[in-house]
Amino acid sequence: MHLKVCLGEPMIAAFSALGRGPVTTTARLRRAGAFIFLVIAMAFAALPDQAEAQTYRFSNVRIEGNQRIEPATILSYAGIARGQTVSAGQLNDAYQNILGSGLFETVELEPRGNTLFIRVTEFPTINRISFEGNRRLDDEVLETVVESRSRRVFSAAVAERDATRIAEAYNTAGRLAARVTPRIIRRSDNRVDLVFEIFEGDLVEIERIGFVGNQVYSDRRLRRVLETKQAGLLRAFIRRDTFVEDRIEFDKQVLRDFYNSRGYVDFRTTAVNAELTRERDGYFLTFNVYEGQQFRFGEITTTTELPDVDADEFQDALRVRPGVIYSPTIVENSIARLERLAIQKGLNFIRVEPRITRNDRDLTLDVEFAVVRGPRVFVERIDIEGNATTLDRVVRRQFKIVEGDPFNPREIRESAERIRALGFFSNADIDAREGSSPDQVVIDVNVEEQPTGSLSFGGAFSTNNGFSLVASFEEENFLGRGQRLSFSISGAQDNRIYRLQFAEPAFLGRDLEFGLDVGYIETDNQNANYDTRLGRFRPGLTFPVSERGRLNLYYLAETMDMDADYEDLSPSFDASGTIISREAAQGDVWTSALGYNYTYDSRINGLNPNTGFRLQFGQEFAGLGGDSKFIRTKAKATFETKIANEEVTLRASIEGGMLNFRNGNSRVTDRFMIGNSIMRGFAPDGIGPREFDNSDPNNVIDDALGGNIYAVAKFEAEFPLGLPEEYGIRGGAFYDVGSVWGLDNTFSSSNVLYEDQSFRHVIGLSIFWDTPIGPLRFNFSKALQKEERDDEQKFDVTISTRF
Repeated sequence: MHLKVCLGEPMIAAFSALGRGPVTTTARLRRAGAFIFLVIAMAFAALPDQAEAQTYRFSNVRIEGNQRIEPATILSYAGIARGQTVSAGQLNDAYQNILGSGLFETVELEPRGNTLFIRVTEFPTINRISFEGNRRLDDEVLETVVESRSRRVFSAAVAERDATRIAEAYNTAGRLAARVTPRIIRRSDNRVDLVFEIFEGDLVEIERIGFVGNQVYSDRRLRRVLETKQAGLLRAFIRRDTFVEDRIEFDKQVLRDFYNSRGYVDFRTTAVNAELTRERDGYFLTFNVYEGQQFRFGEITTTTELPDVDADEFQDALRVRPGVIYSPTIVENSIARLERLAIQKGLNFIRVEPRITRNDRDLTLDVEFAVVRGPRVFVERIDIEGNATTLDRVVRRQFKIVEGDPFNPREIRESAERIRALGFFSNADIDAREGSSPDQVVIDVNVEEQPTGSLSFGGAFSTNNGFSLVASFEEENFLGRGQRLSFSISGAQDNRIYRLQFAEPAFLGRDLEFGLDVGYIETDNQNANYDTRLGRFRPGLTFPVSERGRLNLYYLAETMDMDADYEDLSPSFDASGTIISREAAQGDVWTSALGYNYTYDSRINGLNPNTGFRLQFGQEFAGLGGDSKFIRTKAKATFETKIANEEVTLRASIEGGMLNFRNGNSRVTDRFMIGNSIMRGFAPDGIGPREFDNSDPNNVIDDALGGNIYAVAKFEAEFPLGLPEEYGIRGGAFYDVGSVWGLDNTFSSSNVLYEDQSFRHVIGLSIFWDTPIGPLRFNFSKALQKEERDDEQKFDVTISTRF
């Protein structure tokens, strides 16, 4: 505390008088003592008297400047009542309370006698909010970002926060140079227009993504893993890949999962460097990684100390074997398999703990699966919130446990993944908390729904069917029941398709999918002398029969009508004797059949992420009523693997089919047709038996008949072309061999060609291009061996898009 004492002129004169005359030692002491006494007396006189601290008592309070805020409201903020004795400190508190209400720009308190004057300047209200300069983000999007609202009190602090939020929205969109300035325009009645002036700036692209420290996998391979992509010459016109800082953390996790699943357990990203270009319109992104060594599974054992558990039985249930490349996913799948086995055997509260021993010398990881007893905790209930449209049962059936079952954390995590995989929710959080007692758990499911339906109009082009228009309606969560419904109409130059599909994935509340496919197809076969009209009704059931196998059972009711059309022949020519005409003369043929399809996919919970195969086998038995009796059998096996550090993909497939009619003869609409969808290098009806008659030069018959048997083997390699990865262009080479043959005996004649199983051989090159409108594939083929009348197709391209 500083005390400042001011001495007047009389006191100064007194001090001066003390200094006159002869000075002795005694006199000096007396003068000094008098001086000290005077100073102390002056100091005490200047000290405030605590008993006389300034206080106020107001019998009247006048409030000025308020227009919208009631005086009583302002008095309530001040906290001062009429007639109340208040101190200067309480007046200051009243000032701070009124100002802190956020309703006033300025506040002034002035005590004048027994009256307290409170003068305020209210913040204006917001008349309207507008955005200027925004082209990339619509006003509707920005309105959801800002906190300020029309008809609310304007706050400069809130407006500044809103400007920051808008800039962050642009940063997320890759426009790091975006600037936002809030401005106000004064209006009458203390109103303002709030205007956000936006400078969007240019997109900040990823010019280059590089890696440092990677030895096993190339930069090109690792760039395919990342969510972030780099921009290139072609993408400047069709798509730009922007820099989003939040995505980098996700990319680091993706890289870690990629390496861990391939046995590199020590992998880590040591740093990520993002360097702006000199023009500040792009980034050079560099991931510094440490790969480490690749580990494989060593000894795999199962142990337990529980008397009711047979360790050997659990050991036999494991699929992983020593020598397989280590992957955390394989360990997780093995734990889930063992815990499911425990449930099947009626063993509750069983947990499987993986105990891993590292062997650096031989680069193996020994895994001991310890079967232990977990805590006795039960599921008290499952609470679901946030599902306004989706029924509770759709979410609840993703859990394999119900209220009262033993609590299994692993099952809860798997259920959460199944809920997210539905695609019905933009966000799904599943948490477990203690219930009504320590041995009870409540599972909270909080979801945020997202649109699941679409109405689209689009177009498609193929070298076989030409251009076609497509209109479709799809709903993945029909009526909130988790059902799929779609209806599509497509029209091309040669065909018209009307199709309705419906699927109930949990029929009767079980892992049983009911499907219904109803369609009507008209074709104008310009390359053949017949037209068709097909109506189809096909209900079916699909269910799992093993961990990787599924079986589909279905019923088929089909009506097929075909008309012979020989408009190119002269009217005087009698075409009734041709095979097509005789088959068309049968008119409308009804087929009633039962069938099944079995599918086995090793990629489901497979041990090797780079290798997989898929098997398909199905049969159709016609004769349950209808006009046709036959057995149609089809089989296909596909194998795929990646070599050269996953730079090259090898694929091989073999497929075949057989049609055995038990009454009458098959028609061209029943038999197998081989085209580029099955074997490249030929038109849809390009190979196989044909009826050919050129005895009359003016009326040449050349009809593809199809065959009752076909077999095709295809081999393919996909590899990089050395182009920048961001172009999305890769190359391929293929070799196909196959044939279709066999007709009913009554069709054997001198005019039928190629009824034997003469195999055709085709080689070719492919270009794969991933574009924003979908994947394109260009095939350039050359038939090494074919028949003279085969319809070769040396080039084909397929593209499909929606807009």
